Amino acid sequence: MASLVSTLPAPPAATTSRGRLASVARPSATAFLTTQGAVGLKFAPRISQIPVAKSRKSTRISCAAAEPETLQVVQNTIAKQLSIDEGSVTPQTKFADLGADSLDTVEIMMALEEKFGVSIGEGGAENIATVQDAADLIEKVKATAS
Repeated sequence: MASLVSTLPAPPAATTSRGRLASVARPSATAFLTTQGAVGLKFAPRISQIPVAKSRKSTRISCAAAEPETLQVVQNTIAKQLSIDEGSVTPQTKFADLGADSLDTVEIMMALEEKFGVSIGEGGAENIATVQDAADLIEKVKATAS
């Protein structure tokens, strides 16, 4: 005896709140008749990929490097705060490599704020990893303050 197979139609594709189509898992039901005559119903998900329109976001990248004088003052201040040789503080040096913990980093940023007469704020200091990052942030804050 032969088996009879039919597939029920899947529900329509879903849209997002902005009217874009999204990936949808569409369940389908397949009815079948076995050779013994019993009817069974089997549910199996069918996943289809529907293209989603990409949003256009502009990413702004800043490649501004700090002035050499600013970098020198930052390097000297960091060396003084950590009581280390100034020669070991290079622009690419990470604070962690200098032995600075999070408290040391906060104290360094406070000393830099005092030295340059600016206010960095908590949010700005969180992304500082290297000496160059600190000097660049000082330059950025000085430029926005002017």
